Amino acid sequence: MSWVALMLRFAIMVAVFGAVLFGSAGRLDIPAFWVYLLLFALTVPLMYRAAGSELMRERIKPPPGGKDQLIRIVAVPMMLAHLAIAGLDVGRFHWSDTVPVWLQVASFAALAVCVGVWGLAMHENKFFSSVIRIQRERGHRVVDTGPYRIVRHPGYAGALTIQMWSGLALGSVWSLAPAVVMAFLFIRRILLEDRMLLDQLDGYKDYAQRVRYRVLPGVW
Repeated sequence: MSWVALMLRFAIMVAVFGAVLFGSAGRLDIPAFWVYLLLFALTVPLMYRAAGSELMRERIKPPPGGKDQLIRIVAVPMMLAHLAIAGLDVGRFHWSDTVPVWLQVASFAALAVCVGVWGLAMHENKFFSSVIRIQRERGHRVVDTGPYRIVRHPGYAGALTIQMWSGLALGSVWSLAPAVVMAFLFIRRILLEDRMLLDQLDGYKDYAQRVRYRVLPGVW
C-alpha cells in the first residue's frame, strides 16, 4: 500500500472519529475533543511511517489462514462506541463527565506514550501482523531488539490501555466500558499468540526464557 493511500485511509479515519465525537455531543466547543483529534493527527502518521509500507500491507490485509480475527472484527465498532459514549456523556447528558483537568492532561500524555510504544514495536518487529500467524513467506524470526528486550509483546502492552487513557482524556468515565471489552480481547490475543510462537517459531522458547514477561515487567 502506497504512502498516499495510507494517508487517505488515515484522513478518513480522523474524519469519522471527529464526526462521531462531535455528532454525538451535538456541539463543537469541547476543547478536549479537538486536542484528541490533533493528537491522533500528529502521532498516527508517524506510527505508520515507523511500521513501513510492507508491514502496513500485512496489518491491513493479511493473507488467509491467520488466527484470532476477533480483534480485527470488533476493534472499529468498539472504538466508535467508545467515542459515541464520550460525546453523549460530555456533550449532552453529563453522566460521568467529572474527570478533573489534571487527570485529562495526564491521560493525554499517557495516550501519546502508548501510541508511541505501539509504533516503536512495529518499527522493530516487521512481523507484527493484525492476526496470529507464522509468516514463513516473509522470513519470520524472533525479534529481540528495542522494547522486545524488556517484554515479549510491547505493542500489546501499549494497546492494552489506549482506550482507557482515551476515555479519561476525553473526560468520560462511562466511555471506558468498551475499553474493558478490548482489554479482555487483547489479553486473549496475547495468550493465543504467545502459545503459537512457543510451539511454532524457531528460537522463541529460548527468547521466552531470556525475556520472562509478556507485557509488564515483574507482573505478567
